[in-house]
Amino acid sequence: MSPLVQHLIANLVQVAFLVVFAPLVSGVLARIEEMIQGKHGPSILQPYRDIAKFFAKDEVVSEEASWVFRFAPFIAFVMPVFVVLLIPALTAYPLFFAFMGDMVAAGFFLALGGFFVALAAMDTGNAYGPIGASRTRMVGFLSEPVFIMVFFSVSYVANSTIPYAVNAAWAQSWATMLEPAHLLVLVAFLMLVIAENDRIPVDSPSGKVEIAMIGHSKNLEYSGRGAALMKWAGTMKLMVLIIIFVNVLVTPWGLAATTHWGDIFLSLPKVLGKILLFLLGLAVIEASLAKLRLFRISEFLASAFVICLFAMSVRLVNLA
Repeated sequence: MSPLVQHLIANLVQVAFLVVFAPLVSGVLARIEEMIQGKHGPSILQPYRDIAKFFAKDEVVSEEASWVFRFAPFIAFVMPVFVVLLIPALTAYPLFFAFMGDMVAAGFFLALGGFFVALAAMDTGNAYGPIGASRTRMVGFLSEPVFIMVFFSVSYVANSTIPYAVNAAWAQSWATMLEPAHLLVLVAFLMLVIAENDRIPVDSPSGKVEIAMIGHSKNLEYSGRGAALMKWAGTMKLMVLIIIFVNVLVTPWGLAATTHWGDIFLSLPKVLGKILLFLLGLAVIEASLAKLRLFRISEFLASAFVICLFAMSVRLVNLA
């Protein structure tokens, strides 16, 4: 088998890894949170059942909706797929599109999907959609600077913002990962993961009161195929951010070093194990906190930004 074909297969396997396992990651997280609260909770396969149920139903579209409402679920679904081709999800070596975009481009793709979803929420005339869209844009406006500051802070070590280069730099100098600046970056990025995925304390993923929703209020008008794609896209976005956290920033090991089938499939349980450890920590954090009031969310993200600034200052002082 030629190296070109092997790299192509590695790309497809990495995309399939995200698409197939993303609902499972959300299901495991929901089950862990219920268990911490002393409840039995739904099956870890419940997200798959929900997606299949939505696909089996008819899609109802408002007469007020335009093409934005119809295409937004597809855009939201495709954007995480683009991102997973830019980051080391299963392989430590760059794939076809690794050098076509850096970590800032990955953040741009995710923000682009969120932008179209916010537009679609305001497209049907429903009162709750625009409320959720405006709140989501507020969170996005505050979280995007944190994205940029995190990525530029870690780039001082790798001299690059390419995720694979950053991964290789951390793998070669693991002692650098214990420096205060890097630990601060990890805290800031964890806060960013919580905010971008509408988790507690920013938003309650199980909230049912429309007026208090942030993330879920954007999807209230979707049904059938659109609802399935939106739910699937949400799980994929969560998994992409977790992969960046565990494979680029925390533990840049356990990835396939060659294009051999055995190495790629051996990396699957290793990466899933790291994701499981992250989910356990995230579930404990969510169970220990309460949902913030709306005006306190800006303080939460402002704290993440200040932590990033402090981390970059410490990094620059060390380099001086």
